[in-house]
Amino acid sequence: MKSGYKIVWTNIAEADLENVINSLEDNWTHRELNKFLKKLDKIITLIKNNPKTFPKSNFKIDIRRAVVNKQNSLYYRKKENTVEILRLFDNRKDISSLEL
Repeated sequence: MKSGYKIVWTNIAEADLENVINSLEDNWTHRELNKFLKKLDKIITLIKNNPKTFPKSNFKIDIRRAVVNKQNSLYYRKKENTVEILRLFDNRKDISSLEL
């Protein structure tokens, strides 16, 4: 695709993002928040242009995982002309709590 795939966030992924942003605002500097958002934007752009950039996850064959930073991973899947962002997961949590 020339212009890349359309990115669609699930409601739970949007809530995950909001929680991460709130945590960064409460506990870290504005600089750290901007650094995280730039890194996330770069990863989203890579996924938009080539959803196969990141490896398949251990959960399901159609779900891939992109590590945003050591604290957070982005789980997503390609569906026709869209990429669905499923979760922005806190890597410090027990992986068995991850619902996809």
